[in-house]
Amino acid sequence: MSRLLVALGGNAMTAPDGSAAPADQIAAVNRAAAPIAELIATGHEVLVTHGNGPQVGNLLVKNELAAAVVPPVGLDWCGAQTQGTIGFILINAVERALAARGLVRPVAAVVTRTVVDAADPGFTHPTKPIGRYLPAAEAKAMIDHGQVWEDRGERGWRRVVASPEPLEVLDAPVVGLLAAAGVVVVAGGGGGIPVVRDPDGGLRGVEAVIDKDLAAAILARSVGADVLVIATDVPAAMLDWGTPAARPLGVVGVAELRRYAAAGHFGSGAMGPKVEAACRFVEHGGRRAVITDLDRISAASRGEAGTVVLPDEPPQTPEPGQTAVREEG
Repeated sequence: MSRLLVALGGNAMTAPDGSAAPADQIAAVNRAAAPIAELIATGHEVLVTHGNGPQVGNLLVKNELAAAVVPPVGLDWCGAQTQGTIGFILINAVERALAARGLVRPVAAVVTRTVVDAADPGFTHPTKPIGRYLPAAEAKAMIDHGQVWEDRGERGWRRVVASPEPLEVLDAPVVGLLAAAGVVVVAGGGGGIPVVRDPDGGLRGVEAVIDKDLAAAILARSVGADVLVIATDVPAAMLDWGTPAARPLGVVGVAELRRYAAAGHFGSGAMGPKVEAACRFVEHGGRRAVITDLDRISAASRGEAGTVVLPDEPPQTPEPGQTAVREEG
């Protein structure tokens, strides 16, 4: 039996057209729960993490519309709220999918915090754009609440925030204990609620967006997962994406995958973080990482679908008196 962490992309939480209405989110999560239940039915220990971009986007719009009436809440609060909401509907969906297979398992969602560096330059010079574009007058109302917005020309003004590197998933020990007790755990949603340590050792939430895939790699490593499955909306990572030469990437070692990334094969805002997360997980002892779509995650967990990232084989040192032989072809 393997312990798997399945990282659901934002597409798994919305309708095919991107709609994030409550009914659309529930229907999408129900679809995502079926392959998760299949993994559990085949004997795996499964943990789940998820994106929250569309859901946080909805909350930001509500902040903007209500700013003259109630003060907007920070991104840490938005992250906590979406972890609760998505966790709730995921619990229901996974329980239902398990019951359809005659299985009963406890399912729980853990509100999860992720530590970032308070000295990250993004906090003084934020660059990560989030939310919708607004006219100057509406953006000014949010700037008056302490937010940072930039003039993006004809499209209007857009908010920018820090996107610091995740350092530690604080609640991973609790997640690991629950998993060891047989609980299907939902944790680390949206990369975790961003927190920093103050000089006195205390924690506080901050205005930041954490990359969910990079945080998933840390969570998977922290709970002793054997396999990290990054579920997205394509069957595999692609080489030469967007060109006539585009082709899926199958089994690959970390060093080779990093060479492809350095050559610019993967977009910085889409596939790039998934590739980086897969490499980091395997480099730190993971058996394998897989990037694929929801329909293939069961086969991907066995290394039979998607882009399968494996550890690089260590160089073989010949015994004294022997000569290393390399097989050609």
